Amino acid sequence: MSDALHLPDWTSLSGVADAAVPLFACALLIARDEYPALDVAHCDAVLQAHARHLRVEVDTIEPTPLKMQAINRHLFEEVGYTGNHDAYYDPRNSYLNEVIERRLGNPIMLAVVQMEVARRLGVHLEGISFPGHFLVRLPVGDGMLVMDPFNGGRPLDIEELRSRASPHLDGGLPDDDTLAKLLRPATPRMMLMRMLRNLHGTYAEAEDWVRAVRCADRLLSLSPDAPDALRDRGLGYLALGHVTGAREDLGHYVVRYPDAADADAVRDQLVHLGRTRDRAH
Repeated sequence: MSDALHLPDWTSLSGVADAAVPLFACALLIARDEYPALDVAHCDAVLQAHARHLRVEVDTIEPTPLKMQAINRHLFEEVGYTGNHDAYYDPRNSYLNEVIERRLGNPIMLAVVQMEVARRLGVHLEGISFPGHFLVRLPVGDGMLVMDPFNGGRPLDIEELRSRASPHLDGGLPDDDTLAKLLRPATPRMMLMRMLRNLHGTYAEAEDWVRAVRCADRLLSLSPDAPDALRDRGLGYLALGHVTGAREDLGHYVVRYPDAADADAVRDQLVHLGRTRDRAH
């Protein structure tokens, strides 16, 4: 069993260097918002058990890519972690405790499991905020091995990476420089923000404004200067009838980001808000 896992406080995270943000602990912190009785020790123990099962085998393997192959085989074939292709936008796919229990998740949460187990075995994986599905990379010499945790940790060659990026680049195939930029490692903060944006999108689509506002608020805890989070929290407040909060957030948004594409539309909403009172709660 690893030492007791400590979850940080949301208010402390904005001042932490990007690379020092504890990814696994903060992913559980996100889950605790939805599951207040979250058993942190159990989640930690499950991943520790995965690592313990693999340790002897992995320690006897020399090439790092083969270590990673053993890790992937155990996680995706033996234990059965897999991407939820049937209900991709189920919010449970974005909560780490649910992913650990159900062995089912979205790309970035499966990446967190894969990265954390690998880390405990001395294998350094990095996340990639690739367009579409989140990926992971294993540095190998002067290059990298890119894998898809949503599909069993399958390695991806350069042609498939170009093809996957193409729909997000107006249909054009990325050149070498563009692809290299798309494959840059994501910091833990970037990964956590992508998790929260995924959740915000799911909840906003369902008009679950209480949870959508919570996600935007947590985004601002991680990155106080995130313009989309400030706007989204304001719009969520507006949907909830919390006019004071909406006026404050949306007002700050147009002052800080006057040239944003939607700044004029937000200003129009502020004019309307000037004639509106808060609903009673």
